[in-house]
Parts: sequence; structure tokens; C-alpha cells
Amino acid sequence: MYNLKTLVVVLGIALPMFWFIRPFVERFIAPEDFARRRNVWIVLTLTAFLSPSFWLYAVVALTLCAWAGRKDSNPPALTVLLLQVIPPIGLYIPMVGINQLFQLNNYRILSLAVLLPLAVQLLHAPKQDVPPLRKWIDGLLIGFMLLQLVLLMPYESFTNTLRRGFLLVLDVWLVYYVFSRFCRTRAAIMDVCVTLCVACAIFVPIAAFETLKGWLLYQGLGEVWGKPLEFAFLLRGDSLRAQASVGHSLALGYVLAVGFGLALFLGGQLRSRRATFAMGAWMWLGLIAAYSRGPWLVAVVAYFSYAALQPDGLSRFIKNGAVAVAIAALILVSPVGERVIDTLPFIGTVDAANVTYRQRLAEVSWQLIQQNPWFGNPFVLTQMEELRQGQGIIDLVNSYASVALLYGLVGLGLFLGVFFAGMGGLYRLSRRWRDDDPDTALLGAALLTAMVATLFMMATGSFGTILAQLYWVLAGLAAAYAGLSFADERVATAAVPEWPHAVQPATFSPRSAFRVGK
Repeated sequence: MYNLKTLVVVLGIALPMFWFIRPFVERFIAPEDFARRRNVWIVLTLTAFLSPSFWLYAVVALTLCAWAGRKDSNPPALTVLLLQVIPPIGLYIPMVGINQLFQLNNYRILSLAVLLPLAVQLLHAPKQDVPPLRKWIDGLLIGFMLLQLVLLMPYESFTNTLRRGFLLVLDVWLVYYVFSRFCRTRAAIMDVCVTLCVACAIFVPIAAFETLKGWLLYQGLGEVWGKPLEFAFLLRGDSLRAQASVGHSLALGYVLAVGFGLALFLGGQLRSRRATFAMGAWMWLGLIAAYSRGPWLVAVVAYFSYAALQPDGLSRFIKNGAVAVAIAALILVSPVGERVIDTLPFIGTVDAANVTYRQRLAEVSWQLIQQNPWFGNPFVLTQMEELRQGQGIIDLVNSYASVALLYGLVGLGLFLGVFFAGMGGLYRLSRRWRDDDPDTALLGAALLTAMVATLFMMATGSFGTILAQLYWVLAGLAAAYAGLSFADERVATAAVPEWPHAVQPATFSPRSAFRVGK
């Protein structure tokens, strides 16, 4: 009964939002794809709140997502919308005679149902020329995966090594591979970016409701399914920090910060300053509801990064900086100014212990990294007991530190190399597009902005759940953008047509090319 009441609230918030944003995004998303994705989102939400068992939800989700993936002209965009249709709740698959197979969650359901069939289709597609940048990103990512696999092999059974290898392929390579190979047109990449904005737009009113009412709408799912969400009720001062279906307020803030950066691009494509301002303000409403200070900084970084990456970047950067300073000054002298100052890191008084913990984590991590600098120590947590918090956990709220501790500086170099190679390619190629196709250049700038925001976010958050998922998605899109530029430079074609469809999606999508090849 509790979940039924919550379901009414969630759908009562989400359905009007889908209706409202549809006219704005159908320039970039095929109408039939938008309708199907929305309907799948609704059915999965209904199933989740009405199902007494996670496994019933899993069966419905696997079936429905497999069907929708076959129908969709751009399945990666479908995946992005459904990544956080429910919180990151996972249960181990029960098997007779085996202690545990592996944990199934919504991310892996999407990988198995949508991305895996698409990857098989891609493998059987006619081979195309590979841009040099994608070769570099592929090599760095494979190296990082192999390093993770090899470092633990001396300490585990062969069966467990096989299990970890399978999960690395499922969680990392499959996501990167499909996004980098399938999104071969500007329209396909824009579809993914706009669909991520749609997901963020749905999160915002849910997050605002949670903060205003003090009611976490998705908390009941974990309780019914026997896997309560840990540390769900987080307060900052006397305010509840919203998390919507993302599972944590920090993760929600990160997604909305990336969504904010992409919304700036989307507003520019709509050729409307009002739309740009409205979408940016909408994302900030959700950021405020999440009440996570790290993502606030990330959103500011995204704002200035996107301004600086545009053709008249220096003047835009200065103008936007002046506007930001003016807005900050008005806020600080307003009645809420004192409260804002109290919430700021380092100088504020609210949750100052979090800042102290992060400083201590940096100190301890650096000491331990120096002991095993090259390949890390897979059992390093046993040496970090002094950082165990009152909740009984050692919270590695710095992705760089956690990677360096576990896999050494070699692992950190491979891990960051994937992103830095993609960012370098995006910057170089987007500048080439400025004169011939400004919209394609701005798409590269938007992707680069999202990646810069992600790098800043990893300094304040653990590498897991939605942060990890979007890391590999963005890496894949960067490689896909490189392929787009490589192909267009090679054959000297005009810019890819964008939706609304002078050319229907089925005509130029990679999937239609596969059908012709057969």
C-alpha cells in the first residue's frame, strides 16, 4: 500500500514532465522513439512499485528492454533514459550448487537485454576504417581491464577470475563498445545527449518534491525487495537531501551537473536564449534539492567550460564570469546569504566534518600509494581502519585515490588515459568543425564539457553506480565523435542531416545499414 501511494506521486510528477518536454526534444529524437522510450519507462516504474520481488521486476525488465532495444533506432539512447529508472538495487542470482553467480541490477539488465544483442550485431557488421583516436582509447581501456584482472589472480580461484572477467566485459567494455561503434552520426550522438537531458528533467521535480516533503519516494523499493538503500536519509543542516531514483544525493547532483552542461548545448540548438536559461535554471533546481556541494562546483565548472569552448570563447568566458559574480553577490547580500555561506566547503559550518574527512583521506591515501606506487595493493583497505566512519564503512570519496590505491599509478594512468585521449580528440576535432559545421563543433564542445565535469566530480565522489556508467558512456561517445569526424574528413561529405527527419532515422542509422548488409 505504501508503494502504491508513492507510485501515484511518481507518475503524477513524471507524466506531465514527459508531456511538457516532448515538443522541445522531438527535433532531436524521433517521435516514435520518444513515445516508446517513455512508455517503457512508465511500465518499468509501474512494475517496480507494484512488484513484491526484485526478480519479478528483472524478468519484466529483461523482456521489455530486449523488445524495445530491437525496435529503437538508437538503442544507446534508450539505455541512457533507463539507467536510473530504479535505484541501483542489486541481488545475487540464486544458483543450485554455486555459492553465488553474480549480482544482477538494472545496469546489468540493460547491458544483457539491450547492449549485448547490439554488440553481437555490430561484430557481424561490415568492417569500417577505424580512426586512430579510437584505437588509442580501445587500447588504454583494454589495458586497464587486464590490469584489474591480473592483479588479483594470485589471490583467487580460476572460477572467480572468470567471473570477474565476465563482469568487466559486461559493465565496462560492453558499454564503451556499443556507444563508440553504434553512434556513427551526429544525429545519433545528439539523440543520446538529449535523452540524458530528458532523464535529468524528470529527476528535478521528483527531487524537489522529496526535499520539500521530506519523503524519499524510491526508498520503499529496497525495503520491499529485501535490500534497503543504505544511508538513504541524508541531511544537510535540517534539510533532507533528495536522491530521486539515483540512489544517493551526491550521484543525483553529478547527473544533474552533467545534464546542466548538456542543457546549455541543447538550448543553443533550439536557438532560444529563453529555453537555455529555463533549462539551466531547471537543472539547478534539482541541484539545490540534492544539496550536494561537490556537484554545485561541477556545474559551475561545466558552465565556464562550455563558454570557453565556443568560437568566441574568451569573450563569453569573461561575460559569463561577470554575470556569475553579480549573481553570487546578490545571493550573498540577500536574506539567504548567510545560509549559503554556511553550506560552502572549507568556510562553512554545515557538515564541516565531511571536509575534514576528505582531507584526512587524501593524506592517508598518499602515504599508502607511496608504499606500492606502481601497481597498488588490492588489500589496502585493511590498512585504512582509522578512516572507518560511524556507519561502519571506509568511504573512498575520491575516485583517483581509490584507483591509485588498488591498481597503482600504472592503473590510474590507464584509467585516466581513456578519458584524456577522448578529451584531446574532442577538442582538436571540434575546432576543425567550427567553420564547416558549427553545430557539430558545439556538439564536441558539449561532450568535452561533460567529460571535464566528470573529472572534477571524481575528486569528490566514489567511482561507482551512475558515475561509473556515465564515465564509460562519455568515453564511448568521444570515440564515436572521433569516428564521425574521421569518416567525414575521409569522404568529404556534408554535415549529417538532423531530425526532424528530412531523412528518416531508419534510412541513415547504423542498424539499417546492417539490414542492407544482410
